[in-house]
Amino acid sequence: MITVHHLEKSRSQRVLWLLEEMGLPYELRLYKRHPQTMLAPPELQSVHPLGKSPVITDGDITMAESGAIIEYLTQAYEQGQALVPARGSAEWRRYIYWLHFAEGSMMPPLLLKLIFNRVRTAPMPFFVKPIARGIADKVTGAFVEPNLRRLLAFMEAELGGRPWFAGEQFSAADVQMSFPLEAAAARGGLDASYTNLSTWLARVHARPAYKRAIDKGGPFSIPG
Repeated sequence: MITVHHLEKSRSQRVLWLLEEMGLPYELRLYKRHPQTMLAPPELQSVHPLGKSPVITDGDITMAESGAIIEYLTQAYEQGQALVPARGSAEWRRYIYWLHFAEGSMMPPLLLKLIFNRVRTAPMPFFVKPIARGIADKVTGAFVEPNLRRLLAFMEAELGGRPWFAGEQFSAADVQMSFPLEAAAARGGLDASYTNLSTWLARVHARPAYKRAIDKGGPFSIPG
């Protein structure tokens, strides 16, 4: 039996969604964030040394990292074959690209945006605040936001000729891309002006498996 060690409001929501799309049975173990720090609880360290989510166990197998979990599940279970394009096809090459783009290209600037947003509001001596906010504004304005705009424009163009990231058919790459695009909508500048990306997100939210994953995993929101 697959067990999903699910941290609320985290990347592991993607794993729940993938399993719902595949129609695989699984056990859900829910972990709450610390109310002040929003960090994962120490109990997760008993599952994986880094104490982070997502993590799954499948018998004596333990897998961490969203992309690795997606690759494992789609290869280990026949139900995952429909979510991976034919190997060697143009769709498969796009699938592999977006599977790695999500965390490799899109998440780093989104994480920086979150960090610098928190720097602006963090408690600190009054005489330090202008300096900290000035640094945060400079880095965000000169590097983070231009990079995010470039990435959003690239993805918007890529979805101009197809409904899903790999092609005409929904794939596990769309599952992987969901978290960075949810984060981009919360804090990365993704708004209605990006028509293709907004339509893609609406299409994702309408999928029955996505809705079931939200029902089981709990309310899902990403800090702005």
